[in-house]
Amino acid sequence: MKTILITGANRGIGLEFCKQYAIAGWRILAGSRNPATSTELNNLATEYPKQITVYALDVANHQQIEQLSKTLFNESIDLLINNAGIYPSHSDGFGETNYEAWASTFHVNAMAPLKMAESFVSQVSRSELKTIITITSKMGSIGDNHKGGSYVYRSSKAAVNNVVKSLAVDLKDTRITAVLLHPGWVRTDMGGPNGLISTTESVSGMRQVIAKLTPADSGKFYAFDGQIVPW
Repeated sequence: MKTILITGANRGIGLEFCKQYAIAGWRILAGSRNPATSTELNNLATEYPKQITVYALDVANHQQIEQLSKTLFNESIDLLINNAGIYPSHSDGFGETNYEAWASTFHVNAMAPLKMAESFVSQVSRSELKTIITITSKMGSIGDNHKGGSYVYRSSKAAVNNVVKSLAVDLKDTRITAVLLHPGWVRTDMGGPNGLISTTESVSGMRQVIAKLTPADSGKFYAFDGQIVPW
């Protein structure tokens, strides 16, 4: 049975990853910032008690990441999915930048994925699949930026894109495959009700991309439909 560790597993895309991988027979280590209030995730864990274990994990808390790594020290983690992320609730167009919010967004969207990779590299490297996936966004693509604005979110995702590109280089000798995935504009709490696709469609597509990855794909930036996204 393959094992996946996923951050932000309590809702939206993260919860859907848990559902689909549970159905596929995987063992799931599900990180949630507030397990006590993660009703849907807890219900899913009750439905799949032998497969899903829920852990408290606030990715903004580096000490908590390190502690979870110690707890899971003997695990072999085939797939680490850095899914947790935030989108500023305020407007962040030109002249409207909330610089404190910018710093906190960077902490979650750009710093946390690197901290997760650093903390769990041993568990991933001893596994069969040796894969680290980071959920990013086309909004972090410089080549795809035709509308401007969204300074906080765009820059945080551009930053994590570069983080993962460096991971691909630095972890090459371990045979770990580090890849970025754009989930599409998804109807979630973060994506809003006007999203173009459902979480089911998004995750199903991303799982197909993940299943086909090889070490030669490390450092690439894919959309959920398998298309390469421009940097």
